[in-house]
Amino acid sequence: MTSTTTRTDDLLALRHSEVPRGVSLAHPIVAARAEGVKLWDIEGREYHDWVGGIGVLNVGHSHPAVVAAVQAQLAAVTHTAFQVTLYEPYLRLAQRLNARFPGTGPAKTLFLTTGAEATENAIKIARAATNRPAVISFTHSFHGRTLLGMTLTGKKATYAQNFGPFAPDVYHAPFPYDYRGTGVEQALEGMRELFRTTVDPSRVAAIILEPVLGEGGFLPAPVEFLHALRGICDQHGILFIADEIQSGVGRTGDFWAIEASGVQPDLLCFAKSIGAGLPISGVTGRAEIMDAPLPGGLGGTYAGNPLACAAGLAVLDLFEDGTLLAHARHVGQRLRAAFTDLQGDIGAIGDVRGQGPMIALELVKDRVSREPDPDLATRIVEEARDQGLLLLKAGMYANVIRVLLPLTVTDEELDEGLERFEGAVRAAAGGG
Repeated sequence: MTSTTTRTDDLLALRHSEVPRGVSLAHPIVAARAEGVKLWDIEGREYHDWVGGIGVLNVGHSHPAVVAAVQAQLAAVTHTAFQVTLYEPYLRLAQRLNARFPGTGPAKTLFLTTGAEATENAIKIARAATNRPAVISFTHSFHGRTLLGMTLTGKKATYAQNFGPFAPDVYHAPFPYDYRGTGVEQALEGMRELFRTTVDPSRVAAIILEPVLGEGGFLPAPVEFLHALRGICDQHGILFIADEIQSGVGRTGDFWAIEASGVQPDLLCFAKSIGAGLPISGVTGRAEIMDAPLPGGLGGTYAGNPLACAAGLAVLDLFEDGTLLAHARHVGQRLRAAFTDLQGDIGAIGDVRGQGPMIALELVKDRVSREPDPDLATRIVEEARDQGLLLLKAGMYANVIRVLLPLTVTDEELDEGLERFEGAVRAAAGGG
């Protein structure tokens, strides 16, 4: 029997021969086009995309308003470098994000290109503003793949490897993970112990935290924990940085995830869905803090590129009247109800958690021991792909299935996606 080689096979072989193995691959397919929640590969197969470029496509693939805005900007100015000559989209996008800043007083915004740049620059700004060196982040966190980003990240096995030595004066405190035995008081006691034994709070410039962990498995920071951290920061003159790179831009049903708690950050990092597929990130914060670095201390060649800023303005337009956020909350309610029902039938679903439509399942070998089951998570991802649904894993133990579907998904599309999801979970788990 003669075997046939598809274009996908050819391109996967090319990837193997031309791209380093350190770049992982969740799905061995080649995208040809995408629209809304749907993606088609080069063989013509259709998928519902519940990954969204890892949280980049909250408004869906190729939203017409974003495409039109980028096309118009492409015909005008594609690049000058903002520190060479100004262009209006940067200024207008900064103005609108400053108005949305969930902190106190006037705000200013710096644009960059990647999420890791946003977290690094937030630390630079905090150190300049406080004249202190130390930074505290949390276990299970993810803040980027650069040297400082890897150092801040509290999930070392995959990302840190043998890339050290790492940046100095970065310390990790426990993140609350109630399902695995770390409650709010235990996490706070871990912070107090860190202050007693390792770094004096008078040396700490900033505490950086994801209001909902992304790579760490979609763990929302409890409201009382966020308020306690805000109190610790106020007591010791420490700046509070909210890393909203994955949780922001409507992902949780609020524009910024931290808004649901009422806690006000001093600085906020964003990226991913603000550009709807165009590379842009940034830091928004209290104006007096943002102005701490001297001229030349901030910037980047492609930082706040005109095309990405045009995309960002179009994204903000889509959120302007609140309708999309209301629909996001509706999607979140439907996802939680469906996943909770499925948990009732499938013993391997140990936990259903998240905030709004930023929701996940944690998979275990049994609910008594709560032993993580990463193999089942892998089988679900593979089975879902066979059924036309793209999923992604997360969590310290790679046993969490996270959902990052477009917030623009229709009820009909959600029905179809949930049917595929349930079918994949039941098939992979052996029917429960």
